[in-house]
Amino acid sequence: MALTRSSIRSKLPTLVLAALSGPRLNGPMWQRHSSSDAAAASEAEVVNSRHVGLELFGGVKEYEEYRRFLYGEITHKALLVDAAGTLLVPSQPMAQIYRQIGEKYGVEYSEHEILNRYRRAYEQPWGRSRLRYVNDGRPFWQFIVSSSTGCSDSQYFEELYHYYTTDKAWHLCDPEAEKVFKSLRNAGVKLAVVSNFDTRLRSVLRALNCEHWFDAVVVSAEVAAEKPNPTIFLKACELLGVNPEDAVHVGDDRRNDIWGARDAGCDAWLWGSDVHSFNEVAQRIGVQV
Repeated sequence: MALTRSSIRSKLPTLVLAALSGPRLNGPMWQRHSSSDAAAASEAEVVNSRHVGLELFGGVKEYEEYRRFLYGEITHKALLVDAAGTLLVPSQPMAQIYRQIGEKYGVEYSEHEILNRYRRAYEQPWGRSRLRYVNDGRPFWQFIVSSSTGCSDSQYFEELYHYYTTDKAWHLCDPEAEKVFKSLRNAGVKLAVVSNFDTRLRSVLRALNCEHWFDAVVVSAEVAAEKPNPTIFLKACELLGVNPEDAVHVGDDRRNDIWGARDAGCDAWLWGSDVHSFNEVAQRIGVQV
């Protein structure tokens, strides 16, 4: 049953409205430590209150109706999209490429070993900077490549580094993306890519002929803030000229994308769980493709 003004008032006492927005915890989520008993209790209170709010609403569908009641048929003025893992994905497994290109440079590790060494290297604290990706990210990626393969040959690194700027290395995750984004822009929804990436991202988007789809491209290496730091989301909203509460972010990483965006005041949907295609994203926003 469609929501009316009276039904919304009856279903949304002050407690439920607070539950839907959720009380803000002290400090951005990316700086919190869940080991604290007080923090854990606060987190539990937020989760429980939001669960009660959605129960009283009747679930996600009625929440979307509620949002349309407040904002109109189009529920968000801006869509923020994660890059790797959401907008685009690698065309071949990383370890396969590292080994394939590395064979002529003497790389002997198996793909399985390269993958394990890559994961260990990537998870290590990056001590040279508070950011992994600074400018073109070369120092960080040189460390990753040499740690993963045991090869420090500069020519090998440069060939591998350049490969990941080409359309051979990446493809669009959703083949319908261009049509959907065109419909969203025609409906007045502003679009931005928000990504933890080095400055090669713009070259990658140009190689895939999709950079022009977006009103802004916000790269962590350029704004000196990596997700889940809310600063990168706030910068995207600033460039688009919208308030955070008018934007929704879509990404595949719960911590970086969902927690970070919500900490900035944006709505957020998890790619592969809340939404599975950009057509579904558009429908939830209220735009028919």
